[in-house]
Amino acid sequence: MAEEKHHHSLFHHHKNEEEKPAVEAVTYSETAYVGDQKPNDGFEKYEKEKKEHKHKEHFGEMGVAAAGAYALYEKHEAKKDPEHKHRHKIEEEIAAAVAVGAGGYTFHEHHEKKEAKKEEEMAEGKKHHHLF
Repeated sequence: MAEEKHHHSLFHHHKNEEEKPAVEAVTYSETAYVGDQKPNDGFEKYEKEKKEHKHKEHFGEMGVAAAGAYALYEKHEAKKDPEHKHRHKIEEEIAAAVAVGAGGYTFHEHHEKKEAKKEEEMAEGKKHHHLF
């Protein structure tokens, strides 16, 4: 039993760990930017965010169109196929609900796009005048 058992736990330290030298001080140059950001990164950030929300808004619009078209198709099928009318009516209602949800998502992304545009304008220094 020449070997000692080392138990690793939260409060017990080994002698080897205590003898390690402290971390050396880090020096920063005077030209370093905070968080590696360039002075123009704010504008690019808002521009990218605005573009991203615009893309998502268009994606939502396509979802509304697709779900709406499917709902109309199922409504037509319910009239055309009276034997499975109940199934087609259920699928029509589900597609209509999906279209409403996609419309809500589109509205949300439109609002986010407008908010990103407003943040971009504020970053550029443009002022908004409110009457009330």
